[in-house]
Amino acid sequence: MGCWGVPGPLLPLPLLLLLLRPPPAPACPAACRCSPAEAHCSERGLRQVPWSLSSNTSTLWLRYNFITVLGPRSFPPLPALRLLSLPHNRLERIHGRALLGLGALRELDLSNNRLSALSADTFGPLTSLATLNLGSNRLGELEPLVLSALPQLHALFLRDNPWVCSCDILPLWRWLSRHREKVRDKSSLLCRVPEQLNKYPIMAFGDESFRQCQETSLSSEDYFTIFIIGPASFIASIFFCTFMGSVVVFYHNLRRDSHCWRTP
Repeated sequence: MGCWGVPGPLLPLPLLLLLLRPPPAPACPAACRCSPAEAHCSERGLRQVPWSLSSNTSTLWLRYNFITVLGPRSFPPLPALRLLSLPHNRLERIHGRALLGLGALRELDLSNNRLSALSADTFGPLTSLATLNLGSNRLGELEPLVLSALPQLHALFLRDNPWVCSCDILPLWRWLSRHREKVRDKSSLLCRVPEQLNKYPIMAFGDESFRQCQETSLSSEDYFTIFIIGPASFIASIFFCTFMGSVVVFYHNLRRDSHCWRTP
């Protein structure tokens, strides 16, 4: 007759229930709706980026909110984020460290905001970015270094900005001319000012359009001459004229005194 096996030690019920409980769902901010790898936070009246996002988030929708500034480290670490959608906010400024931790980002939509200036380090952390939409902002000019910091950029959208077509736009025009294949809406880049160039296509300019700018451009040596040597020369000329005037007056008085002594 076989022997019954001796039962092993039984696990306490609370520990057993803990082991059988399903794993917790990824974090999702209270103002958002989340599905696997996506966070839908659009039209929630948000004034800043929700912080309690899952690190597995690959797509973040933040359209139609009231975000005005992206300050330093506005985002939690999101190493898996590939798409960030921020159009139709009230975004005015982006700090140079705002996008740290988003190195895997491939697509960034900042259209329909109030951006009027971008610093050269704005997009520095986004070394994988392929698509950038800056359309419908308030950009009058754009420093090419902002775009040169994006080695993987393949698609750029810049339409509906109030471009100022003065000599200052020459560096941007050169960059756009060298990277025409990346500018997807190049035919829609229109001057806003000056008035005589309103709605004139930026890409219709040629080298001859900027000849006067190149001829009148000043080098650093020119500025040194104007702002340092110029005033110094002016001051020196005042002292020289004062000295010469004093010499003439002294000589005139000397002659008059000598004439008085000779008079009987």
